[in-house]
Amino acid sequence: MRSRIAKEIKLAYEPVAIVFTDEAPEEALRFQPGRWGCVVAMLTAATKGKTAVFDRDTCGCAGGKAGLGFGGYAEGGSHGGIEYFLSTGRGEGYPPGERYKQTPELAKEFIEGLPTRDIPFAYIVFKPLSAVDSAVETPRQIVFYANPDQLTALIVLANFDRPGSENVIIPFSSGCQSIGIIPYREAELHPSHAVVGMVDVSARPYVDPDILSFTVPYAMFEEMESHVDESFLHTHAWQKVKVRIPDPQEYASGDANE
Repeated sequence: MRSRIAKEIKLAYEPVAIVFTDEAPEEALRFQPGRWGCVVAMLTAATKGKTAVFDRDTCGCAGGKAGLGFGGYAEGGSHGGIEYFLSTGRGEGYPPGERYKQTPELAKEFIEGLPTRDIPFAYIVFKPLSAVDSAVETPRQIVFYANPDQLTALIVLANFDRPGSENVIIPFSSGCQSIGIIPYREAELHPSHAVVGMVDVSARPYVDPDILSFTVPYAMFEEMESHVDESFLHTHAWQKVKVRIPDPQEYASGDANE
């Protein structure tokens, strides 16, 4: 499967399909059980041609497990509770807080408001869109890695055939939540929204400095693809922007913490 949008906006990274399945792909990247790793590192590897797979025991961390949709956040843990870890920390004997929320109470409210899921599948797969066989599998959502010019195009195209001006959201979220449980929820809503992500300070080291993610439920992706020819992507205004985007190289193999 190929994306016309990716070609028109000259993406340097291949779009990634997120697939739910009960069969693990062979020779896929995966974290070892009990070993720490960042889900976003695996996503970046998928934008460079690799396939990655997760199950409930190989998500890299408890936050990745919840962010991908393998259940909610457990109480306690080595950090003393997620509400403390995201805010002030719990004190002596525990890791320092990340200071992403001012107080544990605000952090707890944020966690409780997340659209947690426990998906009825054994595996979640990140794979390059070109590796998807639409005859045998349907992605849940598609993730683009985009620079500011490309993100502009994606936001405009997401609003092209829909009323209003708020068809794209940028929620406060972890990197894995912004490509996982939040877009899963959007796929259940009518209308759904595209989700801009990677506004997570902890995830930023795993993406290039000028990159954000743009995730759409698969049905919305198909709608956007169908409007390429009639949209602004063939106007003089877009060509003035497109000409300054470097021509992409062939998608290269990426690495992650296996």
